[in-house]
Amino acid sequence: MWRPIERRFPCFNALHKMGVDLGEDVVLVNPAEVVACMKRVPRGSLATIVEICRHIAKKHRVKGCHTLTAGILIMTAAHAAEEAKREGADLDVSYWRILKGGGYLNEKFRGGAEPHKALLEKEGFKVVRAGKRWRVDNYQTYLIDEL
Repeated sequence: MWRPIERRFPCFNALHKMGVDLGEDVVLVNPAEVVACMKRVPRGSLATIVEICRHIAKKHRVKGCHTLTAGILIMTAAHAAEEAKREGADLDVSYWRILKGGGYLNEKFRGGAEPHKALLEKEGFKVVRAGKRWRVDNYQTYLIDEL
């Protein structure tokens, strides 16, 4: 579903930073598209919500995707993967490889940023303190080229 961007969008600033102007169409993402992107990030690589949104927008031939919805869906997929893991199932969603913009860890993942940090460090990423938050050091060098 496409809608023209308006100032009242909760993610207007994020979309505008990505180059979307007032009145241009943005896609409202669906869970299957977000999870499919998350599953394409292999060990040793990372993606941010920005890469996921750009990929989905490109697929739909628009300039942006609703970043707030994408963020909620990323968090939901992470919680579902952890819930399945506790029940002995594997959803094959390596959610910890998905970062917030700027390479920051997602404190909304189950348990907060500390478990996210531990999973990234287990894969060899260096996680550093950035003020009160955590981020992957030199995260740009690990960003996946294409989802």
